[in-house]
Amino acid sequence: MAHKEDNEGKRSSHCTALHACIPKTSLPIVYHPDYNITFMGLEKLHPFDAGKWGKVIHFLKEEQFVTDGNIVEALEATEEDLLVVHTRRYLNRLKWSLVVAGITEIPPLIFLPNFLVQRKVLRPLRTQTGGTIMAAKLAVDRGWAINFLFERVEGISRATIIDLDAHQGNGHERDFLNDGRVYIMDVYNRYIYPGDGYAKRAIKRKVELDWGTEDSEYLQKVELHTDGALNEVRPDILVYNAGTDVLDGDPLGGLSISPEGIVKRDEIVFRAARRRGVPILMVTSGGYQKKTARIIADSILNLRLQGLIAAEALEGEGSVTGARRTSGPVGSEFTAV
Repeated sequence: MAHKEDNEGKRSSHCTALHACIPKTSLPIVYHPDYNITFMGLEKLHPFDAGKWGKVIHFLKEEQFVTDGNIVEALEATEEDLLVVHTRRYLNRLKWSLVVAGITEIPPLIFLPNFLVQRKVLRPLRTQTGGTIMAAKLAVDRGWAINFLFERVEGISRATIIDLDAHQGNGHERDFLNDGRVYIMDVYNRYIYPGDGYAKRAIKRKVELDWGTEDSEYLQKVELHTDGALNEVRPDILVYNAGTDVLDGDPLGGLSISPEGIVKRDEIVFRAARRRGVPILMVTSGGYQKKTARIIADSILNLRLQGLIAAEALEGEGSVTGARRTSGPVGSEFTAV
């Protein structure tokens, strides 16, 4: 059940299919082919690889870690789902191609009829949003979950966001600026977009990096501050934004982290969560090189190798993938399966 505070201050609610029961034989990896935005090559006009999620799944299938049968298929978020966090006015504005072109930074969308923009651009984004909500529920139920997008998580009383994208996460920082339930740690290149001083007020643990920061310094700071953040506040869920734009050579990130450094970084965050029995939701965001899909897949495979997520789902009552939460409140200790 999701809730929304309307303009009159009255509490409204709606039932959502996004919290439906998912078979325990499914891995808590949420994906749908619609995640990948492809339309007449227009997606190539943006530096982001809009098809990288499909590539990640392809690599994981090659390694026989996932199959079509054990991935959780994401559902598209409905308008009622979106109204939990957005105004109806904002959603109505998306019916104009001009507005969508500005938001996505793809100017040619201005010239397309909106029904095509809805089908080829906004439907994938709504499906990604629905998948993230489903993954958040899985993270609480099973201890870990992976999805390929960051979106706002509802229904958790205390949450920690660890944002390791190369850019300051001013979107979620503005969302939770005055929300004491959310603890934000942000590690980013201080010299690049967005430089949002107002949003920085929401950051509880700020780690600003210099141009060209390399593995040794980066991993030391990630480990030190991840432990510090989770020691300072014990959350009900950890939302981990695992951006790959920190990779050396990224045209927008400006850092110099190796592929091995990114794999190790993700391991550090998962280990910190596992030691404390905190459910973790991993989402991906920035990453503007074609090779980032392979690195994301390698990182997931390393998490399996290190025993931080399980290799397969198990059948039977109480058997789940990756970790099983023992009786007690969310965030209690986990038993590896």
